[in-house]
Amino acid sequence: MRRPIATIIAGFLLVVSLSGFTLIESFFAPNADLWEKWQADDPSSTVKVDHAVWDKFLKTYVSTDPAGLNRVAYGTVSDGDLKALHGYLAALRGVTVASLNRNEQLAFWINLYNALTVRLVIEFYPVKSIQDIDIGAGLFGSGPWNEKLIRLNGEMITLNDIEHRILRPIWKDPRIHYAVNCAAVGCPNLATTAYTGGTVDAMLRRAAHVFVNSPRGVRLTDDGLVVSKIYTWFSEDFGGSETVILDHLARHANSTTEVKIMQSLDIDAYEYDWALNDAKP
Repeated sequence: MRRPIATIIAGFLLVVSLSGFTLIESFFAPNADLWEKWQADDPSSTVKVDHAVWDKFLKTYVSTDPAGLNRVAYGTVSDGDLKALHGYLAALRGVTVASLNRNEQLAFWINLYNALTVRLVIEFYPVKSIQDIDIGAGLFGSGPWNEKLIRLNGEMITLNDIEHRILRPIWKDPRIHYAVNCAAVGCPNLATTAYTGGTVDAMLRRAAHVFVNSPRGVRLTDDGLVVSKIYTWFSEDFGGSETVILDHLARHANSTTEVKIMQSLDIDAYEYDWALNDAKP
C-alpha cells in the first residue's frame, strides 16, 4: 500500500527529528497497519492450542552458542522431523483464531511466524542470509516477508501480515520484536521452547532481558552506545525518541548494561547482522 503524501511528509519530519536514527531504514520499515479481521477473541475461552510438535523441534535443533546466540541446525533436520513440522503447520491452519483468548492468540501467532520462517529456510537451505530467499518483497524489496505462505481461516497470510498487521497493532507490546525471529544473527533469539498461552508473558519478559543484555542488543564502544537496528526500524513501538528508547532498554537491563546506558546521553549508532543464524556442523 502506498503512503499518502501527507503521511510521507509527516514520517520524514518525524525521523529527521529523531537524533541519530538511520533515516532511510526507519522510514521504509513496515507500518503497524491493523487487519481488523483478526481483532476478535473470546476472553472466556479455555481452548489451548497444541504446540508440542514445535516445542520438540526447537529443543532438538536450536542450541545456544558461547556468545549467547541461539542457532538452528537447519542442515541436519531429518525427513521425519520436517514432515512433523509440516503437520504442525497444517494443524494450525485448522485453528479458529477468534475462538481463543488473547494470550493463546499471542502464542499462536508468534509460534506460527517462527515455524513458517524456519520451514522457509530449510526449504531453500543452504543460504547465507534469509534475504537471499527472494520470493517476495521484504525490507528494501528483498526476502520472503511479503510472500503468501499459509491459508488460515480463509485468508492467505504473509510473515509481514503476522508481524505488522496482527501482532504489532493488536497487542501494542514492543516485546513482540524480541519473540518473532527472522533467522538472522542480529535478530533477538529464536526461543528454545514453544510459546504457550500460559507462558507467553514470562517468555516475552525473558526474551527482552536476554537481547537487551547481549552485544547484539546494546554495547558500549569508544565512540558511544551502539544498539540494534530494531530500535530505529520500529522506533514508534519503543517510544519514538532516543530518550524513551533508552528508558525501555534500561527497564530490561541488568546492572552492567544499565551502567552502559546511563553513561550515554544518546545513541551513537545502530547495527544489525543479516547472516543466517545457522548452527553449522
